[in-house]
Amino acid sequence: MKFSNIRLLVNDFDNCFTFYNDILGLECTWGKPGDNFASFNIGIPSGLALFKAELMSLAINEKAEKNETFQDKMAIIIEVESVDATYILLQSKGVKFLTEPKDMPAWGIRVVHFRDPEHNLIELYSELPKEKWDNH
Repeated sequence: MKFSNIRLLVNDFDNCFTFYNDILGLECTWGKPGDNFASFNIGIPSGLALFKAELMSLAINEKAEKNETFQDKMAIIIEVESVDATYILLQSKGVKFLTEPKDMPAWGIRVVHFRDPEHNLIELYSELPKEKWDNH
């Protein structure tokens, strides 16, 4: 496994983008105001990411109310060689997954989600072959 980034799950994407880009002065490596996703260089290129919280809730099929008490605030993102092989290995160790491995062509990755013992959201991913990407 290889650490990829910290993803903050935000309700007001544009306001957060402005804060990290303009006020803190972090270099934006992907995205812009009006998008759903952006990443910033924090000594690790794209080490800090912003993503709309409601889209993360939809990705893990949870019906999170738009209420900060119930909605995830961040996710730990880990790149793995094979989502499917890691899913099988971690299931054998007792990890209870929120989702089964699935392709997310719009994201260009295959993903699976679970929570740690303190209920922090963790995403494992591996890149999809370029021909499977959804370039809308």
